[in-house]
Amino acid sequence: MRLTTMTDYALRLLMYVAQHPDRLCTIAEVASAHAISETHLMKITQVLGQRGWLETVRGKGGGIRLARAPADILVGAVVRDVEPDFCLVECLGAKNHCRISRGCRLTGVIHGALESFLGHLDRYSLADLLPSPGGSASAVALPTVPGRRVRRP
Repeated sequence: MRLTTMTDYALRLLMYVAQHPDRLCTIAEVASAHAISETHLMKITQVLGQRGWLETVRGKGGGIRLARAPADILVGAVVRDVEPDFCLVECLGAKNHCRISRGCRLTGVIHGALESFLGHLDRYSLADLLPSPGGSASAVALPTVPGRRVRRP
């Protein structure tokens, strides 16, 4: 399973804004903090605003802030809203032309794995992803993969 860059950036954007609840954040500052294109972040901000995750304030002195408390923003819900589809295999998509779909059990196995993945994400809110008060460590322990370094945002 691989999430799109848009979903990755959307989660980073929400995490950044959540860490600054006392003020409006700008797309430029988030782009600078994460080395992401401002144009790309504008598109993501628009989507998150339309879906009710962010509140946008236009004009001079404008910016973005969370539309809900971090504890009320489930990671799984954001991923479902931002990801364009979850067609991990052809048979899960609308344009299924697989010749073995009718009697194939792979569809159920893959669908179950997807549901488990999203269910796991549903166990965490944006608040769980934020650094501890007064510290920089993540509230959710990031697992390590043998032989691979985990990149922390």
